[in-house]
This record gives sequence, structure tokens and C-alpha cells, in this order.
Amino acid sequence: MPVYNKLVRDNILEIMDAKGVTYRARTLEPIELLTEVKAKMLEEAREFHEATTVQDEVEELVDILELVYTAISALGVSYEELEAFRNQKKMERGGFDKGIYLINVEDQ
Repeated sequence: MPVYNKLVRDNILEIMDAKGVTYRARTLEPIELLTEVKAKMLEEAREFHEATTVQDEVEELVDILELVYTAISALGVSYEELEAFRNQKKMERGGFDKGIYLINVEDQ
């Protein structure tokens, strides 16, 4: 029996029930959720990095975005607040749209 010990999407248990799969699962406590979201975010980032088609890349980005929504909810931050923080940081430091790649900086 494979052991997963990881956060899964909300409907996975119903999908497994419909297939007659036997499993053990539990609902995480709020304090555990953010820790597991962070771990799942790393997993999904690795999968995005390894994706080889646009379709696979988009699917992994969807998973990452869903985890962002779960994380901000766990932190008590609204989507609007997140966007305000994002816009403020973008105004101050810029985005990544220009594709600037820093090679090195001379020691001073």
C-alpha cells in the first residue's frame, strides 16, 4: 500500500470512493495546513520546472495558484490584499516581464 502523507485536492477522496479505493486520510488542523501547503507548493514548483508541454505547464501553474489561494486564506489575507501587496512590490521593485537575468555584481 503506497504511503503519501501529503495534502491533496478537496475532491480526491470522493473520486477514490467512486473507484472503490480504500484509504486513510484526515483533516489537517489549521496550524498544520500552512506547513503542508508550503510542502505541496514545492512539489508543484518542481513539477512545473519538469513540465515539457504548455498544457502540462499550465496544469502545474493552476495547482500553484490554487495553493496560493489556500495559503492566503490560512494566513487570513484576502485576494484583494494579496493583489495590493503584489502591485505595491511591483511598483517599487518591478515585475519579471522584462526578463532581466543578473549574471554577477562586482564586490565593492
